[in-house]
Amino acid sequence: MPHSPNTAPRGSVRIARGASPWLLPTVATAAVSLVRSRRSKRAAALAVPATALAAGMLWFFRDPEREIAPGRVISPADGVVQSIMPWKDGRTRVAIFMSPLNVHVNRAPLAGTVTSVEHVPGGFVPAFNKESENNERVVWHFDTELGDIEMVQIAGAVARRIVPYVPQGTKVEQGERIGLIRFGSRVDIYLPEGVEVDVEVGQPTTAGVTRIDRV
Repeated sequence: MPHSPNTAPRGSVRIARGASPWLLPTVATAAVSLVRSRRSKRAAALAVPATALAAGMLWFFRDPEREIAPGRVISPADGVVQSIMPWKDGRTRVAIFMSPLNVHVNRAPLAGTVTSVEHVPGGFVPAFNKESENNERVVWHFDTELGDIEMVQIAGAVARRIVPYVPQGTKVEQGERIGLIRFGSRVDIYLPEGVEVDVEVGQPTTAGVTRIDRV
């Protein structure tokens, strides 16, 4: 049966943790300009784009509740499968590209214990470029029933900040929120040797819902 680590009702939406440095200034600017718009033409001119930007920020940082789907490995990110690549050590890397329109919150692909969370400095080229392999990123390792699972959050040209939610040593449920990439980018997951992939390049994915592996 599907399970969910969330306590809020399914279908409800909240604002993602880590959004406040971007969200609060835009909402405050919109609110002030709207209040002053009746007395000032300059404030009225600012109110329209400021309100539109605040609405956009609220949309970008939405964090909907989801019923977690069954499966050994589920997608850690909303987006589109960008590539599926066999690795030299026998693992298979599934890269998921996240656009600015996707939900930016990432979820644990399996239940297990976070054995490491490593921040690696790097560049900020677009995530669809091959050079993005050297971008700013956070490398996660989980001790799971399938052994060690590696997941990498990669920053892009717009996403300049990755916000981990849980530290090393934390036990997480499958589908639990574990971090945020502001304004999208890319998430890679490495499937262990012997685990077959059940998604295709170009296929949309939903974090906590889309199954990545094949039975």
